[in-house]
Amino acid sequence: MSTPNGFPQHSGACVTQSTEGGAVQDLHAKKAGKAAKAAAGGNGVLTFGGPPSVGTSLNETLKLLPDELKANMKIKSITPRPPRKPRLERAASLDEKSWRRWRRFRTSQESLTDPNETSSSNGSLQEASLSPPITGRASPCHQCSQRNSLQSSPDASEASPMGKSRGGTSDLGKRASEISSAFGGLLRGKAFAGSKPRLSQIMPARPLPPMELNVASHTLRTANRIDSDYMDYRHYSQHKFGRVSSSLSDTRLHGNGMVYDSCSTDSMKSTFSLLTPIRSKDVRSRSYLEGSLLANGALLGAEELSKYFPDRNIGIFVATWNMQGQKELPVNLDDFLLPTDPDYAQDMYVIGVQEGCPDRREWEIRLQETLGPHYVMLYSAAHGVLYMSVFIRRDLIWFCSEVEYATVTTRIVSQIKTKGALGICFTFFGTSFLFITSHFTSGDSKVNERKLDYNKTIQALTLPKNVPDTNPYRSSSSDVTTRFDEVFWFGDFNFRLNKDRETVDSILNQNPGTDVSKLLAYDQLTSEMSRGSIFKGFQEADIHFRPSYKFDIGKDSYDTTSKQRTPSYTDRVVYRSRYRDDIQAVKYSSCPVIKTSDHRPVFALFRVKVRPGRDNIPLAAGQFDRELYLIGIKRRITRELQKRQEQKDQKSSSICSIS
Repeated sequence: MSTPNGFPQHSGACVTQSTEGGAVQDLHAKKAGKAAKAAAGGNGVLTFGGPPSVGTSLNETLKLLPDELKANMKIKSITPRPPRKPRLERAASLDEKSWRRWRRFRTSQESLTDPNETSSSNGSLQEASLSPPITGRASPCHQCSQRNSLQSSPDASEASPMGKSRGGTSDLGKRASEISSAFGGLLRGKAFAGSKPRLSQIMPARPLPPMELNVASHTLRTANRIDSDYMDYRHYSQHKFGRVSSSLSDTRLHGNGMVYDSCSTDSMKSTFSLLTPIRSKDVRSRSYLEGSLLANGALLGAEELSKYFPDRNIGIFVATWNMQGQKELPVNLDDFLLPTDPDYAQDMYVIGVQEGCPDRREWEIRLQETLGPHYVMLYSAAHGVLYMSVFIRRDLIWFCSEVEYATVTTRIVSQIKTKGALGICFTFFGTSFLFITSHFTSGDSKVNERKLDYNKTIQALTLPKNVPDTNPYRSSSSDVTTRFDEVFWFGDFNFRLNKDRETVDSILNQNPGTDVSKLLAYDQLTSEMSRGSIFKGFQEADIHFRPSYKFDIGKDSYDTTSKQRTPSYTDRVVYRSRYRDDIQAVKYSSCPVIKTSDHRPVFALFRVKVRPGRDNIPLAAGQFDRELYLIGIKRRITRELQKRQEQKDQKSSSICSIS
């Protein structure tokens, strides 16, 4: 029994997706049969007027084969399978239907229907991936159509006589190749995905213009470093950072889920670290220079020093302040520690205090709060009411040696040591530093007592202890200042002006600016240093500020009490070096805005030359006062939040005036 389109009715007929689809196939089969008969009527050769349509089935293609090809085909008997049970679908709401209708026409690459029917509550559809047809896994409907095409009817097996006489073996092979190419094109155009129809791919009418690889700025391309689309990031990173390798292996990068392909691996490895890569042969090599300053890769050597300080100069801030034992601390220390004249902050801050406040820890917290998170306190020491704190940039703590300190008492009036000296020393790279803060004997006429204090300090200060001397051939056992490369001595030296109060006031009134040369002509310290009786080998920067002593507390006026003390330069900063021109004074001034004491703070900025060192120096291993750091930073943030809240409250408040 044959069907209306000429095919025999199969006992296990395939169940189509819908009745509408079967009718369309029958209609296309009739049209294709008529066209084939009309074309074969003249010469018996099977021809095609155009490429097969997407809707043409496999049966329709094989129906038009000539008898010669059908005779040579091996037909296998295949037992038909029962039809697949229809799948029940969930009824979709009106919102989902409207969403699907809009969604299916958004792009030609998306499925017309949801293959899994797993729509979410918001109506989203899962896109079915477009997969090429696989012959080994044909759908039941596809297999059934193949069996129907192979079991040809007697009517379809008849061949034209003209085709039999004119067609030879070569002609038959040519026709078979044409049919196979048409059959392959049909399968490629069909594009089944879960036995459901799909839209064909839309190709542009003309070729697209070439797109350059670098279509975005380097800033955008380098922001997403593990994106596989950024193929030129490796070249850019090599030009920008100077290295494209890292110690991270591909297995570690993929195992951690940081990258997903080889391109991402290369991009991640190129910028994960800016450290210079180390070759294995360099690690294997041995050198007699290991441990010396000439060794390549030494921790304190020239290579490491040039990396952080190309010009081998560091900035040092040195300050001294007699606090007069006041409990009240200034509200803001920015003008003191961070003057506005230099554009950049210094690498090291050393602050010495005489007659310090009762709460030393509070003073150190205020220093940490002012300097901020970029600095840490390397060391602090105290001798009675003499305090000294050393802050350094946290990046540089690895290059400092162990810190040592020593004290000297010059005069004991009471149980509280108010007069004496405190010294702190350490080595930075290959340069040794000594910082001394002192409080000498007071009194206008007690110059000799102050010189005795100086001599006792340089003899009794036992430094260094464990840190090796960088140049022992130029050291002296009787003078501690000769055992270090760079020495800074600062404090309340108590040297006065050898002039009465009226004369000094008249000079200050005549020269309200920075010209204080007339006053320095009467300065005791300048006179004694020129004679060489004190601070031998030391220098002092030029003074261009007014005397720092003695003021009325909270005012800018000098002593108005009955004693009428003469204004003087009691607070000073002097320095010396083993090597000529190693220390250059950048600024030397006072801080007149801090008025909580009868002394004004005095500070100096220096540029100091640093030399490479050897690896035999005992390092501090990055130790610093972590507790102080955390407290200072927390208080810094709290004060900033309070300040912003006060400003917000002031803006929100309103004042009403009644006239």
